[in-house]
Amino acid sequence: MPDYYDVLGVDRTATDDEIKRAYRRLARQHHPDANPGDPEAEVRFKEIAVAYETLRDPERRRRYDMFGEAGVGAGPGGMGGMGPEGFGLNDLFDAFFGGDVFGTRRGPAGPARAPDFETWVDLTLSDAAFGATRTVEVRMPVACDRCQGSGCEPGTHPERCDTCGGTGELRQVRRSLLGQVVTAAPCHTCGGTGSRIPSPCHQCRGDGRVAGAREIEVQVPAGIHDGQRLLLRGQGPAAPRGGVPGDLYVGVHVEPDPRFERQGDDLLHVRRVPMTQAALGAQLVIETLDGDEELAVPPGTQTGRVFRLKGRGMPTTHGSRRGDLLVEVRVEVPERLRPEEAELLRQFAALRGEEVADAEHGLFSRIRSAFQ
Repeated sequence: MPDYYDVLGVDRTATDDEIKRAYRRLARQHHPDANPGDPEAEVRFKEIAVAYETLRDPERRRRYDMFGEAGVGAGPGGMGGMGPEGFGLNDLFDAFFGGDVFGTRRGPAGPARAPDFETWVDLTLSDAAFGATRTVEVRMPVACDRCQGSGCEPGTHPERCDTCGGTGELRQVRRSLLGQVVTAAPCHTCGGTGSRIPSPCHQCRGDGRVAGAREIEVQVPAGIHDGQRLLLRGQGPAAPRGGVPGDLYVGVHVEPDPRFERQGDDLLHVRRVPMTQAALGAQLVIETLDGDEELAVPPGTQTGRVFRLKGRGMPTTHGSRRGDLLVEVRVEVPERLRPEEAELLRQFAALRGEEVADAEHGLFSRIRSAFQ
């Protein structure tokens, strides 16, 4: 069975509304009635139904995100014991027309879900490599401690809305070419919750929330990349009157490290080497994320040569393997030489039969005289 998010064509961070819109679009496209005689369309439609039935339920979606199909009992005839054949007619009608095929009244709408919230954490490259725990302070609406988020004065309880009868919506029936069509809108009296508060809490004035701040511990996994976001379900702002809290997204900013440049799971370190060490060879001490290591540079090493230290890079985010540390050699030529150093180099050039500038009338002195 393919990944349910891929089946619906949504990201793993998709909201409930995004999942529902994707299902409606795909259900209309692949419904067997719209593709007569096409067995592949029927198979595809069943896959879409299974994926939607799993992801639209917060608890089933949480188990699927953690354990995959095993966490929701998916598979042939899956959906926790309810196969595509058990997918309700009202769900199909809702996918095509956004309403109830029989015009029946649904149960109370219940409290609303709070919006999501986003914050950021700063990490060093070492934090990103080995994982870290950070505590972030987030200012956002929190549940009222006087009424415990219900919006009711202590000792009182919500009552059913008389306007909508507790359904949270007002419906109208009109005729069309398809027959009677039922349209619904949130109840203007209760705001779609299906209940009213006869004695609002004095502290939050019946909202169930107050402005506040929370300290939240964030576990940053090893190998995370700059710009990635972590999802903490249910850790976002409180919802009005005891509704479902929003999610908290924690964006990650990895500060640049002057020693390394990240290239996927590999790290690049540029090491400048004097020309004498490059020519004669040397044993260098290289700094890595795990500590210092020795690197043997053979004689005759040229600028641009890359040495690879296995397993000294960044961890992969979904496994135990680590990338490599790439050490690129840059050979440095001295810009200024003492007279005895210059003389030694001329002797070296003479031994190799290489022509160099004269000591007293060098190349640059000839260039200057040409313009005088």
